[in-house]
Amino acid sequence: MAKTPSTAARDRVREVVPKLIEVTENVLFGDIWERPGLSKRDRSLITCAVLVATYRPEQLRGHLERALINGLTKDELSEMITHVAFYGGWPAAMSGANVAKEVFDNNP
Repeated sequence: MAKTPSTAARDRVREVVPKLIEVTENVLFGDIWERPGLSKRDRSLITCAVLVATYRPEQLRGHLERALINGLTKDELSEMITHVAFYGGWPAAMSGANVAKEVFDNNP
């Protein structure tokens, strides 16, 4: 099972919720993200779409960065946000677009 690198966001709360971080690293990123049924690129697209639709901007930021690393383009992520607007709600998509702008500006 591959272990995902620790992140500042997880490290910030590790002392408060150590079991949650353990499960995040070992199960979510160590098992679920490593399953062969979907590529990491596809998992990133799905995850970002869900985070936009459910208005989770704090989590979206890191997953958009991961999506770019996993091979999604800014154009594809932009199209996903536009698509999600019609299924998840306009306000959520607009908030997601603002997060994406910040991420895209910081990842030329």
